Amino acid sequence: MKESASGAELTQMFISGAAAIENARVAVNELNVFPVPDGDTGINMTLTMKSAVAEMLKHNHQTVGNVAQAAAAGLLRGARGNSGVILSLLFRGLAKSLKDKEKLTGADFGAALSEGVDAAYRAVMKPTEGTMLTVSRMAAARAVITAGNDNTLETVLAEAVLAANEALPETIEQNPVLKKAGVIDAGGKGFAVILEGMLSALQGNPVAVGEAVPETRRDKADFAEFSGEDIKYTYCTEFIVALEQPAKKDPLSLRAYLGALGDSLVFVDDETIIKVHVHTNNPGKALEEALTYGSLDTVKIENMRQQHTEQVLNTQPSTPAPAPPESRYGFVSVCSGSGIVAVMKDLGVASFVEGGQTMNPSTEDILAAVNATPASIVYVLPNNKNVIMAAEQCAGLSEKEIVVLPSKSIPQGVSALLAFDSSAEPDVNKEAMLGAMSSVKTGQVTSAARDSRFAGEDIREGDFMALIDGKLHSTHTDIYESLAALADVMREGEPAYVTVFFGEDVEENDARNAAAIFRRSCPTAEVTLLSGGQPIYHYLVSAE
Repeated sequence: MKESASGAELTQMFISGAAAIENARVAVNELNVFPVPDGDTGINMTLTMKSAVAEMLKHNHQTVGNVAQAAAAGLLRGARGNSGVILSLLFRGLAKSLKDKEKLTGADFGAALSEGVDAAYRAVMKPTEGTMLTVSRMAAARAVITAGNDNTLETVLAEAVLAANEALPETIEQNPVLKKAGVIDAGGKGFAVILEGMLSALQGNPVAVGEAVPETRRDKADFAEFSGEDIKYTYCTEFIVALEQPAKKDPLSLRAYLGALGDSLVFVDDETIIKVHVHTNNPGKALEEALTYGSLDTVKIENMRQQHTEQVLNTQPSTPAPAPPESRYGFVSVCSGSGIVAVMKDLGVASFVEGGQTMNPSTEDILAAVNATPASIVYVLPNNKNVIMAAEQCAGLSEKEIVVLPSKSIPQGVSALLAFDSSAEPDVNKEAMLGAMSSVKTGQVTSAARDSRFAGEDIREGDFMALIDGKLHSTHTDIYESLAALADVMREGEPAYVTVFFGEDVEENDARNAAAIFRRSCPTAEVTLLSGGQPIYHYLVSAE
């Protein structure tokens, strides 16, 4: 049983929770009623969690307090829809309760979740039971009671998950809208899924994007039971106001104004910004009043009557048409890091999908990038073994011809691009690019996120791990020892070229020292040092 969690472990818990809701997003979407799709709950919660993960991974946070603070910042800024805003508030309690703490205990989790629940109830103008609020409240209450008897984090989180799932069937009877549709609450289900993902990571089994979600039956809301007349307010309106500093008006006055203008109001005042979700017939008035408090950061307005009609007719909202081809060939690359993006742009890549290790994009994300590429034949470079399958699912989903090159690393992707010939036929290019990929040796240096035992070797949190072609080669307490271990392997093939990409957390002077190691070890190779800006990996090295 895990007594507590470190900052690195809490990061992995959030990543796993985000993956869990992404895997279940379609099932959660189909539960969604209000009485029409107010956005898509599963997608909104998925994107909100992704924002938290993206913010956390910008830096290597060591304490749970810092991790929780980063997560809260990402959640609030990236919150989408009613469910996303409430989710951001539930986890905001973590940031406040865990400030300056090194570890997360069961009691800490219970107290933090309770504080988040209180904040969520305060933010919703007219809290309704039988919703995500109820499910989270029951989970928090069980967590607090359990922690009073057993402060073990794993035990407390497991009981919170159990309480959330026990509360879900009750939402049907508590909420007349859900009873009419015959489904449990979508937001509550999404919250339970996220907690389950976090628990799995704590137990050493983190959820990965693309894993199957076991289901015996998939419930779906019956939108035909509702008519357009059930929708009192037409427009789902969301916006962020960047407050004037110092503030000239009391944000609570805006809350009162919006409460009179519509319903389903969720209002979050975070001192520097205000995040608003409201249903109204006058979105213009809402925005005009908001401008008296500061400048508008983001705005989204959706017509819910139109969404209702689309659901009843069993049609999907229209998606942007594929970009007309301006050339025969185009490229989509999955990667992270401004330096790596710049290199790939120089090599002809037109469209990028943010992602990589711990941030695996969905098929939908990759397909959108393919359709945005102005070419008739689009090569996709996943650049990570965990992204290849998602990319391959794009086949047949676009009018463009899609060629997925199974690149497992950034160096393989770069080599494939260098082998491309715009005058050659697709099959010839594919063969040449695959050949180039197979000739590349990829080295990586990263830090261990937790204590573990792998391949008979004990690994301590914070150790530097040297990987060759994705497989663990050795571990070290000094990063230069890891680099030297990579260099010893790289020189075996007497490479002509060695490229060293240094990550976002590496100082340039340290990177120059790293490059010098490869110059000494591979004296006949041309060694190039580039700022990759990539997260997770301190160094990515290619030899060919």
